[in-house]
Amino acid sequence: MSKGIIFDIKEFAVFDGPGIRTTVFFKGCPMRCAWCHNPEGLKHGKEIILSFSKCNNCNDCRKTCASPDNCMACGSCVKSCPLGLRRIVGTEYEAGDLANKLLKDSEFLKKNNGGYTVSGGEPTAQMDFLLELLKLLKGNHRAVETSGYCKKESFISMTEETELVLFDLKHVNENEHKRWTGVQNNIILENLDFLKKSNNDFIIRIPVIPGVNDSINKDAAVLLKGSNNLLRVELLPYHKTAGAKYSMLGLNYEPGFDTTAEPLMDMQPFVDMNIPCVII
Repeated sequence: MSKGIIFDIKEFAVFDGPGIRTTVFFKGCPMRCAWCHNPEGLKHGKEIILSFSKCNNCNDCRKTCASPDNCMACGSCVKSCPLGLRRIVGTEYEAGDLANKLLKDSEFLKKNNGGYTVSGGEPTAQMDFLLELLKLLKGNHRAVETSGYCKKESFISMTEETELVLFDLKHVNENEHKRWTGVQNNIILENLDFLKKSNNDFIIRIPVIPGVNDSINKDAAVLLKGSNNLLRVELLPYHKTAGAKYSMLGLNYEPGFDTTAEPLMDMQPFVDMNIPCVII
């Protein structure tokens, strides 16, 4: 039985696939998108998150910590904080235990035309755990939200265990993709090409970032033309509170673009290609 690390489980989700769903967030991601609004999902291991703005520097956390200058996320500081400002992000599960926890709501989700969505982070970064979990959830509607940044054979294996793929398309241009995400997109486009020709239902999600990719829609529409089972394109406007959690992890949020600008939400290129498109 494989093990994996989850950083959140969201019940009653309505934007991560059809119906009412439970969304499971896998921890760890090989990409570093400048606009990431889930920084607690970037690292693979457990982390301590702290509300620094309310901390009164009593140092009780350091007094109880066996390794105050090299955090091991043991949790001793969580218990010692008198204001309750600390918590551990990341819970380790065996696939069977997580499936049993999720399946308690199976009948409710089915009655509401929903199911389960695995998101992240990047779910395919924990591929063995992902595949085992999906197999245990078989019989329910299963969706995976992914950047597509993984080996093709792994991507194909994942699609064989899902009813829906939510494919996050960051940028079409290779150089710009690497600039803003830290990785090249050749593997991503190869997996997208497979998805376009397959019989898998899929949705393209484009996080629309001002001055970064809010002018790619024409190229994206051309790229997606002729897809077998593309249900729609979803445009996700940049979330202006994206940087709110970085300081809680001891990180700086310096995305390199104008976070106050309004992104261009241009649906017309998709309309011209007869591709359904919505803003969510």
